[in-house]
Amino acid sequence: MVHPRSFESGQSSKLLSRSEPVLQFHLISLFPEVFKTVLESSLLGKAQKKGLVTYSLTQIRDFARDKHRTVDDTPFGGSEGMLLKPDILCDAWESVMQKVPVEETPKLKTILLSPQGRLLDQALARELAQSTHLILVCGHYEGVDERFIELCVDQEVSIGDYVLTGGELPALVLVDAVTRLVPGVVGNERSITEESLENGLLKYPQYTRPREFRDLKVPDVLLSGDHGAIGAWRQNQMLDRTEKKRPDLWQKFSLKSKSRR
Repeated sequence: MVHPRSFESGQSSKLLSRSEPVLQFHLISLFPEVFKTVLESSLLGKAQKKGLVTYSLTQIRDFARDKHRTVDDTPFGGSEGMLLKPDILCDAWESVMQKVPVEETPKLKTILLSPQGRLLDQALARELAQSTHLILVCGHYEGVDERFIELCVDQEVSIGDYVLTGGELPALVLVDAVTRLVPGVVGNERSITEESLENGLLKYPQYTRPREFRDLKVPDVLLSGDHGAIGAWRQNQMLDRTEKKRPDLWQKFSLKSKSRR
């Protein structure tokens, strides 16, 4: 069976030969070229160079069975658009599974990026970061044959209630959200725990130099050196901001707080 195409950034292959990565992403797509630049850049690229994660790309068309490299067909029962064929998708998925050691499959998840899936949030990102392998399947056209989902997919994930051309952009969002939670990827681990949404609240306002800019001054409490007062101010700002800007989050936070009490 044909193995999926993969790429490695810089000297990542040398780094990975020394120790196993914490998390391996396997992206199955009709447009793998969409991913390369993003995955080689910024924090994602650094994570791979450090040997903490790997990203492999699988071209679905490599598993087509005719000279035209057909991967889709019309739906039974009649409908607009085309569906990705289950045999082609299963072959692509199985080619990835062949590369995963049997002992690592208990911590492997196959995810289909789909508007019918669970909404991606910080809690789900943390769950997925506990995996050793994530196979991300990017749908296209009007969707995929339901039998592929039943046979191969563990979970469907959505990034929002809107329609996109395909699953490539949602997959990149998921990869970014999960990769930065892998230990060692973000240099300052404390910065993760203080980010927006980590505790169900938006982050407090932040300021840097100059102290005054166009008649707007940095709040005095941040210049006081009183860490207790600063902490209290930040906590109040988080509560206030969340209630005003994201009433949906505020409602969830309030319900959780009442439940704990």
